[in-house]
Amino acid sequence: MKKVENFLHEDLSYKIRRACFNVHNTLGGGHKEGIYQKALAIEFEKSGIKFEREKSLTISYENENIGVYRPDFIVNGEIVLELKAVDFMPKDYEVQLIHYLKSTKLPLGFLINFGPKKVDIRRRVNFISVHQ
Repeated sequence: MKKVENFLHEDLSYKIRRACFNVHNTLGGGHKEGIYQKALAIEFEKSGIKFEREKSLTISYENENIGVYRPDFIVNGEIVLELKAVDFMPKDYEVQLIHYLKSTKLPLGFLINFGPKKVDIRRRVNFISVHQ
């Protein structure tokens, strides 16, 4: 397998994915989002991954604070994690994640669905943040 050049946060991305699979393999599908969030926090602690749960991030418009966004996790101060536990993950969830990345100026985000049959992990890069 060919290694991708300049893969943003490659090692940490791998650790996040591994933690998600560990949680889903242990718990299976069908739980509420909060259960997966608590289990994932335990996995992150075991793996030495630095994280904050539901940290308040300010959303600004023309230098005015217009709202607050609370992602499920901020990993290592740079990666947004949004968790879901739904049968189907619509494209709207991805669009919302991209908007959160742009608004917070964080470089990377994961949309993670602990679905009933499998884990669906979607990794998105905020190219505006990365190239500044």
